[in-house]
Amino acid sequence: MNWLILVAVAVVFDSIRIFIDNYVSDVYFKERDAVSQKLFYGYGLIISSIFIVMFTGFDFTALSPYTLCMLLLAGLLSDIAGIPYLKALEIDNSTNLGIFIQLAPVMYLVLGWLFLGETISTMQLIAIGVILLAPLFIVTTTRKKSRKVRLKAVLYAFLYVLIAVIGNLIFVKAASSDLSFINELTILLFGKGVADLLIIYTHPKWRRRFLKVADKSQRKVFSPMVANLAAMLIKEYTYRLALILAPAVTLASAVSDSAEPIFIFFAGILLTLIWPKFGREKLDKKSIIVHLIATVLVVIGVILIQM
Repeated sequence: MNWLILVAVAVVFDSIRIFIDNYVSDVYFKERDAVSQKLFYGYGLIISSIFIVMFTGFDFTALSPYTLCMLLLAGLLSDIAGIPYLKALEIDNSTNLGIFIQLAPVMYLVLGWLFLGETISTMQLIAIGVILLAPLFIVTTTRKKSRKVRLKAVLYAFLYVLIAVIGNLIFVKAASSDLSFINELTILLFGKGVADLLIIYTHPKWRRRFLKVADKSQRKVFSPMVANLAAMLIKEYTYRLALILAPAVTLASAVSDSAEPIFIFFAGILLTLIWPKFGREKLDKKSIIVHLIATVLVVIGVILIQM
């Protein structure tokens, strides 16, 4: 399958995941301790990886200790990145977070310069500045009373992107020609699931919080979380395969990061109009204009990076 098609599918399902995360965090967890959801996703990812092995098989003879450790590390980092991501969702909406996390191309450029000896062109420096203007614009147009809270969301999003990008780079570097992609993805998912459970079981407060929410909602919280797990699995498969198939990791990331904020912007408006309890976006004139300008800045910045 063409890597561009894979990126498009990944964008759609990652956006769905963000909206569901926002809905669950707001409605069921009341914007408090949303990280406790990891109890569900930990078991869900481990069970999913077992089912994948049962239906697709696993070539253990092609698995080297180095590849195993690197893929598990990529899964661990990807999972740890979920903590600041959920923290950001506790204090901000899907559209803003969708813009904030499009700092990934900047992270790829900076990390490549710091650790891989890659150079950053003048045009790319301009692009970095344009992309960084997007979250800055959102923060500065926020009311003074809420500005610190929104800045906190930006910092959480920055931390999420930094950890996630490092995990993605490790996954791509650990890819082995002897081991099938589906086997590599299975190890990564298993590593994420184990990390989820380790995080939760070392924090009894979060475990108790999840059980309390599940009991109070009469298990209704499980329905959107199952849908979210499915969206997460599809996104993981399509995006990571696109990273491997694309001519360059930065190219796949750039296409995804320019398309996703546009999709989230319009989907957020549409969902809020059709299904307000799920969309949960502000549709006042000022918010729409601010989000539109920030989205345009991100898209322009990502396009400039490729010039």
